[in-house]
Amino acid sequence: MKRMISKTCARRTAAALAAALAVSLVPADWCQAAPASPYTAAANQQVYSQLDFSDEREKEFAERGLIEAPKALEIKDAKGRVVWSQAAYSFLQNKAPATANPSLWRNAQNNHVCGLFEVMDGIYQVRGYDMSNITFVRGKTGWIVFDPLMTVECSQAAKALVEKHFGKRPVRAVIYSHSHVDHYGGVRGIVSEKDNVPIIAPEGFEEHAVSENVYAGAAMGRRASYQYGTLLDPGPEGRLSIGIGMGQSIGQISYLSPTVNIKRTGEKLNIDGVEMEFQLTPGTEAPAEMNTWFPQKKALWMAENCTGTLHNLYTLRGAEVRDGNKWSHYLMESLSRYGDKAQVVFQAHNWPHWGNAYIKEYITNTALIYQFIHDQSLLYLNRGMTENEIAHTIHLPPALEKVWYTRQYYGTVPHNAKAVYEKYMGWYDANPVHLNALPPAVSAKKYAEYLGDSQAVLAKARQDFAKGEYQWVAEITNQLVFADPKNQEARNLCADALEQLAYQAESGTWRNVYLSGAKELREGSKFDPSRTPPPSPDIRRKMDSSMMLDDLGIMLDTDKAHDLNFDVNLHLTDTGEKYLLKVRSGILLYQKGEEAKKPDAVWRMPKDGLFTLLSKDKEKQAKLIRQEGDKSLLNRFSDAITVTKAFFNIIEP
Repeated sequence: MKRMISKTCARRTAAALAAALAVSLVPADWCQAAPASPYTAAANQQVYSQLDFSDEREKEFAERGLIEAPKALEIKDAKGRVVWSQAAYSFLQNKAPATANPSLWRNAQNNHVCGLFEVMDGIYQVRGYDMSNITFVRGKTGWIVFDPLMTVECSQAAKALVEKHFGKRPVRAVIYSHSHVDHYGGVRGIVSEKDNVPIIAPEGFEEHAVSENVYAGAAMGRRASYQYGTLLDPGPEGRLSIGIGMGQSIGQISYLSPTVNIKRTGEKLNIDGVEMEFQLTPGTEAPAEMNTWFPQKKALWMAENCTGTLHNLYTLRGAEVRDGNKWSHYLMESLSRYGDKAQVVFQAHNWPHWGNAYIKEYITNTALIYQFIHDQSLLYLNRGMTENEIAHTIHLPPALEKVWYTRQYYGTVPHNAKAVYEKYMGWYDANPVHLNALPPAVSAKKYAEYLGDSQAVLAKARQDFAKGEYQWVAEITNQLVFADPKNQEARNLCADALEQLAYQAESGTWRNVYLSGAKELREGSKFDPSRTPPPSPDIRRKMDSSMMLDDLGIMLDTDKAHDLNFDVNLHLTDTGEKYLLKVRSGILLYQKGEEAKKPDAVWRMPKDGLFTLLSKDKEKQAKLIRQEGDKSLLNRFSDAITVTKAFFNIIEP
C-alpha cells in the first residue's frame, strides 16, 4: 500500500500505526500520512452508485462563458505572501483518490474553474479569485460592481483581469448583497472614499456587518480557521473546496460604509442606465441580505440565497441561527416575482444557471430542501427527539438526494437540523443530567478514573478503529486527551480517526474541521499568523459610540472588577454625544443622553478615546481623555479591560 509523506503529520506509535494502516509494525518515529482505510475506500466508492456522475450540467455551467482562465493563479500581498492560490489545487485534474469523497472532489473541480466569465451580454463575473464571486455589470459609462470579494488584494487582481479585456472604466456604484465579510472586505481594491460612488446595501447591513466581526469576532475567527481549513495545505489528503468556493483568502480586509440603504422589496434604482429592482430577504443566509432583478436583461442575482450547494442554517464558525422557513419562503417569493421571466440566475458563489425551466426547478429544489429540514426537524422535535437524535434520524427524500446543486458540500442536513432544534428549543434537551453538566476536562478526568488503565482503553479503541468505528474512536480517545493532554498515543489515535472521517466527508467544511483537529492533535495547537487574515481597522472604526460601549462591556472582566462601582458622565467632544456610564460590580450599563447630578468622575474625549480604552493604550488615553473628579477610576476601569486573544484550544483543554 503506497504511503505519502505529509508535511503536517507527527510521530505515531507503532501500535497506533499498526491498527490504523493494518500493516506490520513500523518504527514509531516514521512520520507519514495514513491512506484511506478499507472502510473509507469502500464508503467513498459507494458514492458512485448513489449519484449520477454522468450528469455534468453543473460542470458545463461552471465552464460556460469563460473569457480567460489564468494559467496558474496565485495572488500575493505587498510583502510577497500568497493570500490566495488556485495553483495549489492543480492535483484536482486527477481522478478522485480514496482519501476524498468523490462527490466533494467533483465540487472542488468545478470550484477550481476560475477566471473571467460572461454571464450574458453586459454582465461579467470573476470567479475563483476568492471564496466568493465579484460581478461587473456594464452601464453606459462604467461598471456597477456586486460584492467586491473578501480581501483587497483579490479584488484588485479581479479588477485588473476585467480591465485587461474591457479597458479601464470607472466604477459607478458598488452593491453589497449582504453582511458577510467575503462580500465587502475587498471594497478598497475597487473604490476609495475619494471616488465618491454610491455604495448600496440592504437596510441593517452595517449594524450586522460590524457587530458580527466585533462582538464575537475573536471566537469566530479561531473557529473559522477550522471551518475554512486555513491551517491545512491543499491536497488529496488535505484541504479541498468548501462547497461555495475553495476557501478563505488571507489578505487585507477593508470596509466602506453604505451610502444608500434599500428599505423595501420592490424598490428600484437606475444607475448609469442599468435598471435594478431589489428583493429584501432578511434572516435568510444573513441578517441583512437582498436579491436584485435586472428587468432589461431578464437576469436574477440571488446573492447567497441560492448557490450550487446546500448552505448553512448554522455555520460551524459560529453565528446566529438562520431561519429555514423564511429562507424557503423568500425563495418562493423570488419565483413568484421573477420566475416566469428569468433567463439566467447568478449569485455570489459558484456559477450561474441558465434557461427558464431549469431556473424554476433550481429555485424550487433549493426552497424544498430548506423547508424539508425545517419542517421535518420540528416533526421529530415534537416527538421528543433531541437535536443529536434528530441529526442521526433525518434523511433527504430520495429525489432530493440526487440533486447535484443541493448536495451537502457546505451545510449538511444533520447540522442544519440541529440548528432548527436550537432555534426553537435552545441548548437544553430537557434531560436533567445535562442541565448543569461538568466541563469537558473535569468529566474527562472522571471518565479516565472510572475506565482505569488508559492503555486498556486505547487497546479497545484500536480494535474499534480496525472495525471502521471512527466516530466512536474519536469520541473515546478525545476523552483521554482532555483527561491528559500529554497522552500522545490517545492524541494520535484520535487524529487517525478524525482523518478517516475527513476522507469520507462530502462537506468540505466537515473535512476541514476533522483534518484541522487531527493536525493540532499531532502537532499541538499553535497560532500561525501567516495563515490568518489580519484584523481590519476599517470595521472597528465603523462602530458607533453605543456599539463601542457594548464592546467595552464585553471586554470588561467582571472577575477582576467585581468591586468596581461608579457613575461617570461621558462627553464625546467630536460627536456631541453624552452618556451616563453606570458600573456596578464590574458590569457596565449606560444611558444615552443622560447625566448624573453628582458623578464620581467626568470623562471628556473624542470618539477615538473609546478606542484607546478598547486597545488598553494608556499613552493615548492620557493624551485624548480629560478627567474631572476621581482620576483613579479611569485606570481601574482600563486595567479591568481584557484584550481578547485571537487563539484558544479547541481539540484539547
